[in-house]
Amino acid sequence: MTKLPGVLLIVAGIAGCAAYHAKPLNMTSTMPHEVPHLVIDARRMPLPELASHRFDPSDGLDMTETAMLAVVNNPDLKLARDDAGIARAQAFAAGLLPDPQLSIGADFPTNGPSDLTSAYSFGLSYDVGSLLIRSSVRKAARAAREKTDLNLLWQEWQVVGQARLLFVRDREMSALMGVLRENQALFADRLSHVEAAFEDGNAVMGMVSADATALQDVEKRIHELTREVARNRYALNLLLGLAPDVNLTLVGDGSLPAMDEAAIRARLALLADFRPDLMALKAGYESEDQRLRQAILGQFPALNIGLTRARDTSDIHTIGFGVTLSLPVFDRNRGHVAIGEATRQRLYDEFQVRLNGAGSEIQRILADRKLFEEELRAAKAGVAALEKVAAHAGAAYGAGDIDETTYAGLQGGLLRKRMEAISLEQGILEERIGLLTLVGGELPVAEKTKGTGR
Repeated sequence: MTKLPGVLLIVAGIAGCAAYHAKPLNMTSTMPHEVPHLVIDARRMPLPELASHRFDPSDGLDMTETAMLAVVNNPDLKLARDDAGIARAQAFAAGLLPDPQLSIGADFPTNGPSDLTSAYSFGLSYDVGSLLIRSSVRKAARAAREKTDLNLLWQEWQVVGQARLLFVRDREMSALMGVLRENQALFADRLSHVEAAFEDGNAVMGMVSADATALQDVEKRIHELTREVARNRYALNLLLGLAPDVNLTLVGDGSLPAMDEAAIRARLALLADFRPDLMALKAGYESEDQRLRQAILGQFPALNIGLTRARDTSDIHTIGFGVTLSLPVFDRNRGHVAIGEATRQRLYDEFQVRLNGAGSEIQRILADRKLFEEELRAAKAGVAALEKVAAHAGAAYGAGDIDETTYAGLQGGLLRKRMEAISLEQGILEERIGLLTLVGGELPVAEKTKGTGR
């Protein structure tokens, strides 16, 4: 009967163990071949402007819906969430108390006096030293879990930024394609007329050659742009976790309001308080600081205490205790302390370098923004001026006042200036998207530009 409680304790321990369940690998691709209709939980969105937006892909994806789908379905984010799950499991494991150790032994006499009996011993011991560092272990694990969660949030910010960037490039390339198609139709029509005039003897070969060269140049640009569009769409599908053959319907434009530069600069002093990557580095530093504490505590002797109950072969029963104490003579955990100090210093420096770089990158983008906007204003003014000249040139060419080469040159110059304006608009949007990624959330909007587009 005395053995029954121990047996029940062992049985109860076994009953509480986890059971193994096989999970075979899936040998086929699971990438969807159409945009999935998802019910997106706003709480899963990393930014407030995504959480407040309705996801409805039935009428196409706008820029915000594209970012929302990327957050939910991006393959790299799925792996990052798995890493976060591992960190949470490790934090859970760190919070558990260590198990005691039970030892059982028996001796059976094989010779000697007939009154000898079987001997046994029971021992129960516990590593008391593990309790001394338990607080630091738990704090280190919690900080490591927080670091992983913050790194996941930062990666979500990056994916949102990349989705916006690819969306804007697609929209701007569509606008550029429209300009090229318009010029293609113009030069094709002009070439058709001049070829007919040449057949009738009313035009010279130079006129045909000029229009043909202009048309070929536009068609070459169209082919190059078509390849760029395909590459951009492939990258977007990959980011969204969709099969390459999915033909996305993107709607709307990528316009963003003008920024309040003073409000953005005011955020520079607070970057370490809201940027997930910087907060993750702080959590990582805290985790390593706790590990250093563990290493320092590990310099003290390890202590193990146990109780024993035994009976020898002469049927004498004894109760005793045992203490195991390590002697810090040679190792003294000095190596782990040195590693902990060096690692903590590395994280200290990494945080400072990242913080300095974050502020510098934002300031660089703000400086570039002014240059971009000045160039865009000049480009738009150039487009307006060339459009007027081209309109007069069309009438003059029809009246025979200018030659084909001059007319084609004017149209080519207008095309280049319109392409330059679209490229600058794209650059401005990409810079703003970069700021969105670096400062998080919606950009502060200048009062005078609220309600306006890019």
